[in-house]
Amino acid sequence: MYIHRRVDIMEFYVGKTRILIIRGDITEQNTDAIVNAANNSLMGGGGVDGAIHRKGGPTILEECRKIRENKWQNGLPTGNAVITKGGNLEARYVIHTVGPVWGGGDLGEPELLASAYRNSLSLAVSQGLRTIAFPSISTGAYSYPIEKASRVALKTVVEFLKGEDQLDEVVFVLFSSPALDRYRDIARELMTT
Repeated sequence: MYIHRRVDIMEFYVGKTRILIIRGDITEQNTDAIVNAANNSLMGGGGVDGAIHRKGGPTILEECRKIRENKWQNGLPTGNAVITKGGNLEARYVIHTVGPVWGGGDLGEPELLASAYRNSLSLAVSQGLRTIAFPSISTGAYSYPIEKASRVALKTVVEFLKGEDQLDEVVFVLFSSPALDRYRDIARELMTT
């Protein structure tokens, strides 16, 4: 396993898949897909969800409405993932997943968060996508502690990639420097164990 680190980027590999941890804006990523930390209504909201819907334009909302009408009338369950086109985004697609609301850690939050990452990755692979970018799911309005969430996110992605070689690149896009630092610390810890 190779780790490269600059001030603004951390890079390492799991098999042939490059993993990047960067500071940036998820809506500006030029990957096959970006992941939306959506609410279960799929109708947009605040934070990452709102930013993706605003920048992506009406195409995303229209497709989300069709998904709700055709399959998830009661809302997308936590941990599940669906895909829409990217609209006006650089990314061709948006994978919408619902992370858990933090309730103290004893309500299945780690398993649900891991499912959100795993199902997003599986959906990308099933669609033949090669690159995917994630925000830090559930750490904003859903109050999942960044240290715990970053550990689940990185561990889940690394484990997935150990059994799957169809992805060329997975990017974690963190909006703040403290979140970037936490993800990099956890990545270094996981790579040495």
